[in-house]
Amino acid sequence: MHLSRLICSAFLLVVLPAAYSPAGAGAAIGVAMDDFSYTDTSAEPTNQTAAHERRLSAFMAALRRDISADGRYRPVPSAQDGAAFKVIGGIQKTSTLVQWAKVAVIDVGAKRLVMDKLYTFRGDNDESWERAEIFVSREVMAALSTPAPVALAVFDFELEDTTAASAGASAASDASYLAEVTGSVREALGQSGRYRIVDISGEAVKARALRDCGGCEAAIAQKLGADQSLIGVVRRVSRTEYTLGFQLRDARTGAVLARGDSGLRMGADYSWKRGAVRLVSDRLIESQAKP
Repeated sequence: MHLSRLICSAFLLVVLPAAYSPAGAGAAIGVAMDDFSYTDTSAEPTNQTAAHERRLSAFMAALRRDISADGRYRPVPSAQDGAAFKVIGGIQKTSTLVQWAKVAVIDVGAKRLVMDKLYTFRGDNDESWERAEIFVSREVMAALSTPAPVALAVFDFELEDTTAASAGASAASDASYLAEVTGSVREALGQSGRYRIVDISGEAVKARALRDCGGCEAAIAQKLGADQSLIGVVRRVSRTEYTLGFQLRDARTGAVLARGDSGLRMGADYSWKRGAVRLVSDRLIESQAKP
């Protein structure tokens, strides 16, 4: 659809500051908002350009006024002027009584969409435009108040094998199961909406066991641009018994923010993934969701 392409193009054209700092933006959060575009594809014989320009101008003025009225936010000209969020959108009239509005809110620091919605509203008069603005304003304000996800570096889970099994006998299968554990934990944390998973593929950490490095993973995570780091360990007690553990640190200070241990679990190697996802879900995702 025309409006979907418009939003995609606008998102790609947003100029992001090299280093946005919320603390430097003052007490109120900066919000940049360009005038929405307007397209009339209704093919009506009457030229309504002047009326549409007037209504769109009133729509944008009311939307900016609503955001400014909330003391948490302040309007700024652009993303380069200290905006934490950028609001973009477009309206398209498709018939005499039907109009569509596409609205997106971009978290400038995280470089991600926090809202991307398509609305329809009926009518093309002052009253219908006012109703549409009130609804869109509520949606935008809700998106602005949604906490930005924490940038999290999830390092590969490691194996601590206390069994007497031959070291090389199951190395390949162990590596495969550990990869599944790491991938599933990253997926669960990312899908929770609380975390933005930072890519660690370019960082060489295989040469050492992070579980024994005294918190060195925090510095690595900070170098990668993460707010927090997470390491995890699968401890094999026997071929059918294992425990799981993880540790979450603040990337800047190295302070331990959370840790979890599963206790003894029964199951074959392929059950590591299920146990790890359950552990981080219980100790990080669900526990933080409680008031």
